[in-house]
Amino acid sequence: MGKYEFHSHVRYSECGEDGRLSLGAVVDYFQDTATFQGEHLGIGVDYLKKQNIAWILTSWQIITDHSPKLAEPVTVQTWAYDFRNFYGLRNLVLLDGEGRKAAWANSVWVLMDMVRMRPVKVPPILLEKYGSDPALEMEYAPRKVPEPEDGVEMTPFSVMKTHLDTNHHVNNGQYIEMARTYLPEQFDLYETRVEYKAQAHLGDVICPRVTTEDGVVTVLLRNEEGRSYCVVRFAERRA
Repeated sequence: MGKYEFHSHVRYSECGEDGRLSLGAVVDYFQDTATFQGEHLGIGVDYLKKQNIAWILTSWQIITDHSPKLAEPVTVQTWAYDFRNFYGLRNLVLLDGEGRKAAWANSVWVLMDMVRMRPVKVPPILLEKYGSDPALEMEYAPRKVPEPEDGVEMTPFSVMKTHLDTNHHVNNGQYIEMARTYLPEQFDLYETRVEYKAQAHLGDVICPRVTTEDGVVTVLLRNEEGRSYCVVRFAERRA
């Protein structure tokens, strides 16, 4: 129980055009380490599936200090810091080769009954296995991300198989990668906030709407009726 970590090196396939770890790769590391902890504790994907339950991510708040470079060793850490009824709250940290915090995050998860498709109270065995450590010192943002009322409509596109994960809907990280394509060049990313609202499946059409104001880019990824699947808010680093 408590903190879990794993070690890696920045792979070429994880780098952006600048030769440094991309935001999408950071999100993948964070998702992977949360999954690895469950597997390590014996309460991973297969265990949860047998209980007809699953952890569903509802929101991210990711702070980017700097991006480790190609082949640099990195350490990823995660721990649960609170459970509230059917919610689980988790911190994550990416350390660079010198042990400095390169990125860190808060995440909010809900435990879902996958048969009834409704939240369920976290059972004692999960509370016991995960335990809890003190919350990371950071400025916590609200779970909900505001949706601007106006913006520029972008070209719709369809969900493909490459966007899906084992739950048969669009992977959490894929939404962020979709939204990131609308960032302007030389955008100095500092904070990424994400709120997941509905699940997109194979063949669904996603209609993006982008709003830019005062160093903040908000991307709404919506269905054809205008309901948001996901809201992604990127904030630039302040001088």
